[in-house]
Amino acid sequence: MADINVRNKRGMGTVEIVIIIAVLVALALIFREGLTRYASNVMNFVFDEGRVTGAFG
Repeated sequence: MADINVRNKRGMGTVEIVIIIAVLVALALIFREGLTRYASNVMNFVFDEGRVTGAFG
């Protein structure tokens, strides 16, 4: 009986990780447009050439 309980506990960890990943993917799909817009704004801010050349000029 002890062996069965150990196997079930190991399996639950895997199932929990799969559920968490599925929820994260679902949230990413739901908020896809907002996340894309946010990432684009961050990238434009970070790689803005005017900010880089202005700091040295």
